[in-house]
Amino acid sequence: MCGIVGIIHKDPAAPVGQELLKRMCDTIVHRGPDGEGYFTAPGIGLGHRRLSIIDLEGGSQPMGNEDGQVQITFNGEIYNFQDLQSELEAKGHTFRTRSDTESIVHLYEERGDECVEQLRGMFAFGIWDGRRRRLLLARDRIGQKPLFYYEDGERLIFASEMKAILEAPGVPREVDPESLDLFLAYQYVPHPRTIFRHIKKVPPAHILVYENGKAEVRRYWDVPYRPDENMNVAQAREGLSEILTEATRLRMIADVPLGAFLSGGIDSSLTVALMSQLDDEPVRTFSIGFEEQDFSEVEFARMIAKRYGTKHEEFIVRAEAADVLPKIAWHYDEPFADASALPTYYVSKVTAEHVKVALSGDAGDENFCGYLRYHRLQLASMLSGTLGRVLGTRSKPPMPIPAPGQSRGNHFTRARRLAMSFLCHPHHSYLRTVNMLDRNLRDFLYHPDFTAQLNGADAESFVLDTFKKFSGDTNVGNAAAVDLVTYLPCAILTKVDIASMAHSLEVRSPFLDHKLVEFAATIPTRLKMRLFDGKFILKETFRQLLPPEILARQKMGFGIPINRWMAQDLYDFLTGHLLSETALSRGYFDETNLKKLISDHHEGRGSHGYNLWPLLMLELWHQQFVDGA
Repeated sequence: MCGIVGIIHKDPAAPVGQELLKRMCDTIVHRGPDGEGYFTAPGIGLGHRRLSIIDLEGGSQPMGNEDGQVQITFNGEIYNFQDLQSELEAKGHTFRTRSDTESIVHLYEERGDECVEQLRGMFAFGIWDGRRRRLLLARDRIGQKPLFYYEDGERLIFASEMKAILEAPGVPREVDPESLDLFLAYQYVPHPRTIFRHIKKVPPAHILVYENGKAEVRRYWDVPYRPDENMNVAQAREGLSEILTEATRLRMIADVPLGAFLSGGIDSSLTVALMSQLDDEPVRTFSIGFEEQDFSEVEFARMIAKRYGTKHEEFIVRAEAADVLPKIAWHYDEPFADASALPTYYVSKVTAEHVKVALSGDAGDENFCGYLRYHRLQLASMLSGTLGRVLGTRSKPPMPIPAPGQSRGNHFTRARRLAMSFLCHPHHSYLRTVNMLDRNLRDFLYHPDFTAQLNGADAESFVLDTFKKFSGDTNVGNAAAVDLVTYLPCAILTKVDIASMAHSLEVRSPFLDHKLVEFAATIPTRLKMRLFDGKFILKETFRQLLPPEILARQKMGFGIPINRWMAQDLYDFLTGHLLSETALSRGYFDETNLKKLISDHHEGRGSHGYNLWPLLMLELWHQQFVDGA
């Protein structure tokens, strides 16, 4: 795992100084503390910070082909690189290293842009083709590795993290109001946007080609959702067992110490179980807990650690651990409000003290319908066709829930609103579960001048339009597909990548293997989710590896006690930032309504901790990247 940067000018005579490349690389040294390297030629410069995982002695970058005309700066791991190397050697290519990076270089020589289609792994890279004066940027299919870029007509700048791009002179830091609105709606800024108007993300499963001063972005892979209604349990079990076991084995290839995150949930527990079967040595496992038992899973993690004889480490997160929030805001580059970023940051810190690579269970929920929100959607789908017609809400969005300070009406009105949250169109029902601050609450908080800047932008369309791309067998199956291409890359994978790389730790998940994703997309929803019971086929396939207590337990999010912390332990921290003269002068929020939201939560008139957290993270980000620019 590494950090990459690069600059290419439209004018081939424009110089790229190594001093600037080094300054960019220095901002992301945490991604690659083991080494650095640079390549410059007329109009082009590439930089690299290395975290050594495979071929510790010979894998330095940027790396070139035999004549040096093709150069790559690469972040990630290619798990099928040994097979690729054998095929390429048979075609006459000469390898000077044992690294997976070199296989991409020679594969590009053979197949050009289509090289990405043969890569099995996680990656973000830039390839400079000197003969054609052409730059290829690529990002992996699911979006495990980040890739940002800025283009102004004269140059293109790219990097693993946005802060590296901001080191280049002349890059504007203009906040995009629509991106800010999207962030408050979903906790993250969706690709291809960033919080800054002029910087973008390369979306997952896309490549960007920069040639003759023009950038073209195109998709090279899509999630092939084609449920096979003829598939039975035996067929699903056979295919799932083979692919997940192979995906786990491939992710255990490393020349450095390796371990696993262990939350005590089904996905991480299964990952540890498979690792234990594939390795004669005890697995190193790492868990995070809380003093508040409603949020702590350590007892379940201990159960798995004991069953498989792992070398187990635990860390308890307390409210004072939130002192690190300004540092977390700096690492994430953009406002990011998934509160589990805090425990993920700490479990990565603890893990990195012992190993350089950790396996995780990320994407088990998206592939096999594990989220609790699918239960609500399943119920909404069952009810919407009958009672929905009676209430006349079948195709309408749900009525908005009043914001703080607004009248909630009589008991009948409240009951009708609750019914409508279930009886509206299933897409809108799902949207309610992923909106952190819904449209009504955002309108309540926004200053009129900021509302005018939005010019009618509809943040909710990001999810609703994504639903239109899928026509699977059920509403639940479609929602899981939506999560796979929105929530997973934008929230979960961003959280894990940044939190882990802040501590120079590489994280790999077998559930993110694209062959597993493709197979899971063929499994009908009836085998993934029975009546309010998700991950059915996953549990049936690997039942003998997990104790009954793990198999039967309800899904538990990797969260923190936000409501209590916002009302008590972090109340002074919260108000000191959100109600400061500087924060209020930004013009985003109506001061009276913001104070109303805070006081309602503090005094117990409402439960708004999860609404206040994004506002706090936005302000901490502002202090780091706008005030401190």
